[in-house]
Amino acid sequence: MKLASVAVDGRTTWGIVEGESFLDVGATLKARYADVKAAIGAAFAGVADAKTSAAGVPISNVTWLPVIPNPDKILCVGLNYETHRKETGRAEVDHPTIFSRYANSQTGHLQPIVRPRVSTHLDFEGELAVVIGKAGRYISRAEAMGHVAGYSCYNDGSIRDFQRHTHQFTPGKNFPDTGAFGPWMMTPDELGPLGELKLQTRLNGQVMQEALIKQMIFDIPRQIEYCSTFTRLEPGDVIVSGTPGGVGARREPPLWMKPGDVVEVEVERLGVLRNVVTDET
Repeated sequence: MKLASVAVDGRTTWGIVEGESFLDVGATLKARYADVKAAIGAAFAGVADAKTSAAGVPISNVTWLPVIPNPDKILCVGLNYETHRKETGRAEVDHPTIFSRYANSQTGHLQPIVRPRVSTHLDFEGELAVVIGKAGRYISRAEAMGHVAGYSCYNDGSIRDFQRHTHQFTPGKNFPDTGAFGPWMMTPDELGPLGELKLQTRLNGQVMQEALIKQMIFDIPRQIEYCSTFTRLEPGDVIVSGTPGGVGARREPPLWMKPGDVVEVEVERLGVLRNVVTDET
């Protein structure tokens, strides 16, 4: 299944994307599940059956929201491809580098990524997002993939000068409407094996970043194992699994996104996340 959170005629809902249609399962199951996070927590019980009676809406008529608008937590993995680690000059480490995003820093597919008034150093980071489906603490690598509800595309938009004010990444990673998430999440049974899938970021049609998912330094089971040691993972939590080399900040000269730019993050077989950059008003 491909599940999405959207607004239709000013009403927020969630449902299943099939082809060019959005099936409004959220309206059908509103008495059971307030949102897609609640459906994930119930292991999608009744969701497949509900789509047969759900109203269909052309996807051209929906406003895309972040796939999980209200996650308990968003955990981001830094420096998780060798090409990115090398371009930053960072040393090799034994454990994943983790920082956090806030839910209100996110934006949806086809919605603006907003360059804040205090900076012009807006950078792109195309990534694979992992949506947690089953709660757990101290999850082993062997059990980790059983805790995954699905996958999505993510653009971990970064305000680089604020990121570098100190050794802590948090300020530069949490400006409103900088973390794009979507269009949908796809369940593992539909997406299939991850390793050979290509992750690509394009800016105005030009390829900026490209890697295979299997080239991660710390794979998804390791990320889940590590994160679940210091926090309890909850249904709907998001792990943003790292970006390859080629970010704008490490180019000569640096390449910053500006208003009017179109940025796309594509994960093969999964989908394309597309956003236009605008200035904060």
